Amino acid sequence: MSIEIGPKAAAAAYRRALERIAGPGGAEAPAPGASFGQLVQDQLGEAIQSGRLAEQKSAEALVGKADLQQVVEAVTAAELNLSTVTAVRDRVVAAYQDIMRMPM
Repeated sequence: MSIEIGPKAAAAAYRRALERIAGPGGAEAPAPGASFGQLVQDQLGEAIQSGRLAEQKSAEALVGKADLQQVVEAVTAAELNLSTVTAVRDRVVAAYQDIMRMPM
């Protein structure tokens, strides 16, 4: 088995990973009127689920039931979700700190 490494192969792998994460049509838009808390809770749930999937795929690869591409895609999705949750958390903390510094 040979692995092709190049810009076209990387772009194709990235596109396949995005389709697995967001579906063929792209990411779904949040429901109208959804609260910020619900959006954060949903994103956190997705991060946890993708982390579990990454662990599962890694374990499957160890026993020969999953290929390397599946493991890399699952780990990349978990990393992306965790980065998103962390970025939102950092923004919320920064906003809270800004509000606390405001004069009353």
